[in-house]
Amino acid sequence: MATSLQMATEILPAEEGEAEGCVQCQIGSKLVLFVTGKCHWGCDYCPLSDNRRESPDMFANERRCSTWEEVIEEGHAMRATGTGITGGDPMLDMERSLEAVKQLKAAFGKEHHIHLYTSIPFDPKKAAAFGSAGLDEIRFHLLDGTVTKYLPVMQACADSGIEVGVELPCEPDKEEQLFALLDQLESSPASFLNLNELEITVGNQENMDVRGFNLSGGITAAAEGSADLALRLKEASQPMNFHLKFCSARYKDAGQLRARFRRRGQATLRPYEVLSEDDTILFGAIPTSLADAPDDVAELKHELGVADGWIRYDAQFERIELPLSLAEELSDSLEVPVFLVEVHPTHDRLEVGLVHLNEHR
Repeated sequence: MATSLQMATEILPAEEGEAEGCVQCQIGSKLVLFVTGKCHWGCDYCPLSDNRRESPDMFANERRCSTWEEVIEEGHAMRATGTGITGGDPMLDMERSLEAVKQLKAAFGKEHHIHLYTSIPFDPKKAAAFGSAGLDEIRFHLLDGTVTKYLPVMQACADSGIEVGVELPCEPDKEEQLFALLDQLESSPASFLNLNELEITVGNQENMDVRGFNLSGGITAAAEGSADLALRLKEASQPMNFHLKFCSARYKDAGQLRARFRRRGQATLRPYEVLSEDDTILFGAIPTSLADAPDDVAELKHELGVADGWIRYDAQFERIELPLSLAEELSDSLEVPVFLVEVHPTHDRLEVGLVHLNEHR
């Protein structure tokens, strides 16, 4: 019977043996903590954006953070059950990465699941500190595609109570190397191998062109041949003692990211806001100057019989925000503009849509 790959956009049941970090990521409950943009390796497929590449700044999800308090606040804002520590390469700022594990465990408890990515075969003696701090899972990106120079630190991590795995892009021109890796992993401390569908992005397109990769078609940035190779690797790994998971470009974008947005939106919705089918936040708005705002808000509350919390003045955008249903009703009678506003459920509430409801008037 042929093995099938999970490539749908909905949240799917976890596979047997799947890493806990993946299980939580799929349901959108993992905080994504970018601890540093430092990375010396220059991988030609790296999709990292220019504003984060080599940046010393931290980002918790989409929020730039300068303190641990801000990181914890973002975790609470999405009701995070765990955190994925990423970069750059987190182990190029080992002190900050270790402190991140300590801060997150202190704030959310021992059950808060933390996994970390690195490409560095770091000093095995450092593994004990991360194990003591509570790191649950570490994922090695093998720079040379083999486990040889990583085995000492992989074993040290496993001995320190950290689940060990490998995570790599599934590069169509690395077929021989990837099949050889399966045999290496079977005799290693790794309990899982995650293969991500190779993506062609704005940041790596020139490099991907040089290597002869084309888009697979459809609405994703997936490289042709990556998914097919992953399927054959998954079939070959079936009798082995580690779990192989394939994560498609479509699922990462439309599944995991959407699930995280949905979770944060549900946790932070104001009383007058609604979550759309696209997992964005919708509400109505009426432009009003700061000077007129107190009287206009009071009048609307009185006329509409709306309780406190259901109408809010946003001084930054100089607008009264209210339920979309009320905005639609008012749009037929008000001479001033009335809008439908659509924002992402992120910390900065990026505005992605603005519809003039009474433009005809």
